Amino acid sequence: MKPLPLPPPGQPPLSVLTIAGSDSGGGAGIQADLRTFAMLGMHGCVAVAAVTVQNTVGVKAFHEIPLDIIAGQIQAVTSDIDVRAAKTGMLASAEIIGCVAETWRAEGLAGTVPLVVDPVCASMHGDPLVHPSALNSIRTELFPIATLVTPNLDEVRLLVNIDVVDEASQREAARALHALGPRWALVKGGHLRSSRMSPDLLFDGTDFHEFDARRVDTGHDHGAGDTLAAATASALAHGYSVPEAVAFAKAWVTECLRAAYPLGRGHGPVNALVRLRGLADGS
Repeated sequence: MKPLPLPPPGQPPLSVLTIAGSDSGGGAGIQADLRTFAMLGMHGCVAVAAVTVQNTVGVKAFHEIPLDIIAGQIQAVTSDIDVRAAKTGMLASAEIIGCVAETWRAEGLAGTVPLVVDPVCASMHGDPLVHPSALNSIRTELFPIATLVTPNLDEVRLLVNIDVVDEASQREAARALHALGPRWALVKGGHLRSSRMSPDLLFDGTDFHEFDARRVDTGHDHGAGDTLAAATASALAHGYSVPEAVAFAKAWVTECLRAAYPLGRGHGPVNALVRLRGLADGS
């Protein structure tokens, strides 16, 4: 995997924004996003939408940030800093989703700044991370402003009621997701446990693009979805096309999965810090 270019000496890195929830265990959410941004040479900006009470075993509770504070963070960052791309993560309620979508449009960002929507609906342990009413808001308010949506198979089932079990149902799901309004839809195959491969499928309404990698045999994959979306946003900030950005992010998250480490009593995180090894030897 060829790394993203670093800024020349004396010049600032490109900036990207994450609008998501905080993970107190440090494995996923904003913490995972910022690790990937930093390891890819990006300047990470943040709009915190929720604070979770979680560890490697599960999510115990979450607190929603007031809407004016969420909107204010987005406005403050984008009015001052040249944000080249953004991603969303945990947006816990219909009200928060509406606030983010409305602010994104009001600030003139829709259609001008690439937006990767990771429609986080539940933790890897099955703990809910959104109120049930939020699912329709994801479909009707967030997807139409998205450059790319990146649901996993559990989220696909919740959003379009399709169980992805093979290539045909994965294509059906991609079509259904794209019909909700994003420019591109990515159906991730990481949860397709029947396969030795991890097939991802990208669709723009006309063409399919397939991205495959051998499945990494690890129980420590917390934050993989966040890491993929953050890496995709970083590549888009550099001007990559969506297929190029997804290919880069797929290679990045596979590398992070290979270096994943145990933490606590549950699922450990993917390891974006693996990049430090390459930086140490000049690669």
